[in-house]
Amino acid sequence: MILPAKQKGKAGFQHAEGILALGFLAVILLGAVLLALPVASANGRSIGLFNSLFTSTSAVCVTGLVAVDTGTTFSLFGQVVLIVLIQIGGLGFMVFATVIMVVLGRRISLRGRMLIRESMNTSSLSDLGSLTKRYLLLSLVIELIGAFLLCVRFVPLYGWKHGMWMALFHSVSAFCNAGFDLFGGYASLTAFSGDPLVLLTIAALIILGGLGFSVILETARNRQGFRNLSLHTRMVLMTTLVLLFAGTVFYWIVERTNAETLAGCGEGEKVLNAFFQSVTMRTAGFNSFNLSGFRDGSKLFSSLLMIVGASPASTGGGIKTTTVAALALLMLSVIRGENEVNVSRRRLPDDIVRRALAVAVLFLTTLLAGTLTIALIENGRFPLEDILFEASSAMGTVGVSAVGTPNLSSASRAILLPMMFLGRVGPLTLAVAVGKRQGRIRAVTKYPEERIMIG
Repeated sequence: MILPAKQKGKAGFQHAEGILALGFLAVILLGAVLLALPVASANGRSIGLFNSLFTSTSAVCVTGLVAVDTGTTFSLFGQVVLIVLIQIGGLGFMVFATVIMVVLGRRISLRGRMLIRESMNTSSLSDLGSLTKRYLLLSLVIELIGAFLLCVRFVPLYGWKHGMWMALFHSVSAFCNAGFDLFGGYASLTAFSGDPLVLLTIAALIILGGLGFSVILETARNRQGFRNLSLHTRMVLMTTLVLLFAGTVFYWIVERTNAETLAGCGEGEKVLNAFFQSVTMRTAGFNSFNLSGFRDGSKLFSSLLMIVGASPASTGGGIKTTTVAALALLMLSVIRGENEVNVSRRRLPDDIVRRALAVAVLFLTTLLAGTLTIALIENGRFPLEDILFEASSAMGTVGVSAVGTPNLSSASRAILLPMMFLGRVGPLTLAVAVGKRQGRIRAVTKYPEERIMIG
């Protein structure tokens, strides 16, 4: 039986995912050129094209893995370039392109609207210019509030000028889930492990950036209770809360007696740092203690959190919270013997469930291939759990490292480059590619069914 095919959409819609990927790549290459300039380096000498390419990829893909120490290597110019790359990568280059077009008074074409819709994970093609401006304004307001709170601590430590810059840089880096820091020596936030103001401010910025703009706006506008929120927003909020709670409890139980991490802290400080690691391990890449001291179980659990990541249309990476929630609901429906995936008196469409499976399989396949390749390259120099930790950090666009990324060979770091790019663009690209076909039926031959054994 041959099923008829509906007419294909416009070429701009068909190739939206490719244009989005090329847009990210163009920003990465431009950033690499700028960071390779001698003026971008603190000592006036170029850091080299490979190091600049790695740093630019990590910044645009909001990962946070570094080939050189950010705080001591880059000049103010280089740091400004970095923060601009992080902002573009976190919010999406289409957001900035749209704002520029609106400011210049140019009309956004249908193809442009389709690209914006896909990059922002929204369903409507109307009023996208206004929506984009609201997203950008919301981001700037949150980042400025975060910077103000961090100034309370950083200005007394570093002085007005440098303290304000440190506060702004780390606020943007946290909200965009990038994990870059300027403290030097790959220390991240270890000097503030006992400071609730710094850790909770950074954690709040990471959580807000990882929820997704539509979720933040809908939650802020809602006045009628949790049940009146959309299913997407409820799933994002519930999954995020479960992951934060589970991560906090796990790290507190496993690491509280570990002399290399939490054993020397007071009880309140243990809970604070366990919560902070639960937040940052999913997408951000900051750390409040030396991760090389993690127990092996904590490294594996952290890799799982990195794989999950943030939520759709957010500044974070991973396979996304809603993907994991959809797969969990699918598993429950199979266990219960149900032929549909239901939640909160709603049914998830089959194409959504298939898309979740496709994204998860693509992500995990790429992650395992990258882990295997790096393990073969390093040939026993590092434990396998540390290599998986590093690969998960790259694919999940997290940025934490248990071995120190600069200690890896150049070949291994070259493998991390496409992993960071695919981690930021790949699952999104696949989701768009699958999603664009849901409105039409392709001509296929319908064959007779035959069952196979599963499990």
